[in-house]
Amino acid sequence: MVRRKLFGAVIAAVILLVVTSVVGCSGTDDGPRQALDRYLEAFDARDVGKASALTDNPALARAGIEQVWQGLAAEKVSTSSGHARTTADNADIDVTYTWKLAGGQTWQYPATVKVAKSTQGWTVRWASTNLHPDLGRNQRLLLETTSAPRATVNESDGSEVMVDGTLIGVNFDAKAAAQSGNVVDSVTSLVAALRPYAPGLSVQTITEKSTAADGAYPIARITEEQFNRIRDQLAIPGVVTNEQSELVAKDRSFAPALLSEVRKLVSAEVEGKPGWRVVTTNANGMQTGVLADHAPQPAPAVSLTLSRSKQNSAQRAVNASGRFPIAMVVLQASTGRILAIAQNPLADRQGSIATTGLFPPGSTFKIITATTAIRMNMAHPDTLVPCPGEIEIGPRTVPNYNRFALGTVSMLQAFAASCNTSFAKLASQMGPSDLPETAASLGIGPDYKIAGLDSVSGSVPIASDLVERTEDGFGQGKVLVSPLGLALATATVARGGKAPVPQLIRGKPTVVTGGGKAAIAPEVITQLRSMMRAVVTGGTADLINGMGEVYGKTGEAEFAGGSHAWFAGYRGDIAFATLVVGGGDSNNAVAVTRDFFAGLPR
Repeated sequence: MVRRKLFGAVIAAVILLVVTSVVGCSGTDDGPRQALDRYLEAFDARDVGKASALTDNPALARAGIEQVWQGLAAEKVSTSSGHARTTADNADIDVTYTWKLAGGQTWQYPATVKVAKSTQGWTVRWASTNLHPDLGRNQRLLLETTSAPRATVNESDGSEVMVDGTLIGVNFDAKAAAQSGNVVDSVTSLVAALRPYAPGLSVQTITEKSTAADGAYPIARITEEQFNRIRDQLAIPGVVTNEQSELVAKDRSFAPALLSEVRKLVSAEVEGKPGWRVVTTNANGMQTGVLADHAPQPAPAVSLTLSRSKQNSAQRAVNASGRFPIAMVVLQASTGRILAIAQNPLADRQGSIATTGLFPPGSTFKIITATTAIRMNMAHPDTLVPCPGEIEIGPRTVPNYNRFALGTVSMLQAFAASCNTSFAKLASQMGPSDLPETAASLGIGPDYKIAGLDSVSGSVPIASDLVERTEDGFGQGKVLVSPLGLALATATVARGGKAPVPQLIRGKPTVVTGGGKAAIAPEVITQLRSMMRAVVTGGTADLINGMGEVYGKTGEAEFAGGSHAWFAGYRGDIAFATLVVGGGDSNNAVAVTRDFFAGLPR
């Protein structure tokens, strides 16, 4: 009985020892991988104190861990442990580091972390190689970034029109000015210095806004060349300048308003992807090695459809006269690519009239009326039509220019001489929607969302009223067009009847809403071309005869107090529309177009 009790006591003691051993193994000293995972968990959470405390050298570990986070400018890190090679008292465990660095970069690499067993249990043995296998003792990791050069913006002839450059920001700190002088005096001097480059500045507005601002208030941005000219004049109390990297025009005279809009659209696209690398440095900051190296990735160049030769020639042509606002649009008929948009300074004051200005088209609209008549089989180039000096349609008396009369002539002759009476009569016999449908098929009326360019093609309303429809027939009713819209119409004729889609930036398609129901039939286009050619060879545009095989239509659109001069047409694959606002005689628009063709390279 005594033996049985003694034996039971021994069994109980053994069971207690086993249970105690099992509980001890599930605590903090339960193995090398568990010790490493606790360290990595703290490391990932950027809990430097806890992570370093889980090593055998907390002070050295703290310094190393803090430095690696700072040197890499890291946003976060994710680690995972892998294969372990374990002995009785040591373990080498594979670890994969995945860093999210500043700028959205990712850096991943493998390392090996040593874990050792001591009287206190398993602990991470600190070494610089825990952070990276190639990081030596007393070395640091450092992230270096390199900006990618901005891509250029090129025109279709191949030259650069905008490049990476520097602008100077001019700012005004009212508090700094007040400490060393008078704020109003400083602002007055600043406005005077900037007047050649920023003429619209207001002393009162700048004084009020800069006084209320916390810090320097931005006033203007000028080129380095401009800044160098007035550098001494800007030595004014409170004036602060800084360099700003930006796309700048190589030639400030090349389509400045247009390039300004293009810059807004493509600035983010030309930035490219910055380069980065991780290096090791010694205690003196000297580079000792390169652990990762990724070169900058420049963005591809932005290509405009503009042609330098055609833009320059168009600009010279519209600048030749300073009497009237003049605008010109030139398209590649086969593609719709915009080759030139030119305005003289007087036109610039009215805004972007070349692409958004709406004006009565005058007799250039006879292109639409003649096309409609041919489509509807009402008349053809050889059809005889009346061309009296004036004609009565309903309550409206329609006159020809100076009431010239030709009698009964072919529609081709009436078109070449620009008989209002002939086309008013034809339009009066059409339905309310016939002219709008033809106009839309020729490209006038649809909404074009062109990347980098505001545009309006025109407006041709349905005309149920007889008089309104009659007046529309010779471009003096409610119809309105822009030079861009009229150029699209002549481009449609040049390319065979299907309206092109205008485009300014290659790779950025234009969205079209409200296009024509059907393309113009080729046989209709062939007949219309013969009439447009006759305008040049023996009609109202004979001033340009001899400048190649030009097809066109002139127009003089009356308004209260004067008339606009128009000429629209094409030569080869070049379609154009020229407007002289208030220019009167259409020969003024023909002359500008003649100068444009004369200025093109031969």
